[in-house]
Amino acid sequence: VQLQASGGGLVQAGGSLRLSCAASGRTLSFYTVGWFRQAPGKEREFVAAISWPGRTTYYTDSVKGRFTISRDNAKNTVDLRMNSLKPEDTAVYYCAADRSSAPSTTSEYEYRYWGQGTLVTVSS
Repeated sequence: VQLQASGGGLVQAGGSLRLSCAASGRTLSFYTVGWFRQAPGKEREFVAAISWPGRTTYYTDSVKGRFTISRDNAKNTVDLRMNSLKPEDTAVYYCAADRSSAPSTTSEYEYRYWGQGTLVTVSS
């Protein structure tokens, strides 16, 4: 599975962005898809994940109530809607997929396929 993350950019604090993860080469059917992020000088961390076909979602505490993960199975895409963005949300965001992972899996090592990352910068 090839994953392509897009939608990053520069936004002011309090603003919104929508990231999209598009798959090619293979359908995302039966794959759990997650979003991770890596801020400068920090380790990559889990943000959110969604099960197949989309009934279960899971979020890290710092984004609950602000971020929403969703998937369009017909389009083979997974979106991350980010509202009320804060400067501490600044990071490179990656999407990842795996057939065996539960959406509550927060370890990056449990995801086999990764996109290239898209940069989100939130100014104060």
